Amino acid sequence: MNDAAALAQLMCELGYETTKLEMQIRLERIMFDERCHTFVAVHDGKVCGMIGTITYPSYEHNDLSGRIVALVILSTMRRHGIGRALIATAEKDFAQNGVRRVALNTRLARGDAHKFYESLGYERNGFRFTKDLSTVAA
Repeated sequence: MNDAAALAQLMCELGYETTKLEMQIRLERIMFDERCHTFVAVHDGKVCGMIGTITYPSYEHNDLSGRIVALVILSTMRRHGIGRALIATAEKDFAQNGVRRVALNTRLARGDAHKFYESLGYERNGFRFTKDLSTVAA
């Protein structure tokens, strides 16, 4: 919770305008969901990156699946191995919790991110479709 302001700044770097208060509200939900884990990278006493994960049962497989739901490094700290270290930390945590496969999404326009994930052994395997349900009546 103490990192809410720094995490809000990181979300802004991904293009998701986020205030400290909004991040505090999100973290309150995330912190109490045992399926979710958040790891931060710190350099010179300052948060410079984060990865958020979730572990969940799958319809397709008998064992648990994992998803990286957020990964971001401050733009001034990229290409210093921080992303690799965060991915390695998440993968180790997944493995220790019985997860055998990991998925993630990234925007089509983030070509550098695609190359980064592929360099770590991740493979493209489909498309993601989204729909905004804010106008759908309950």
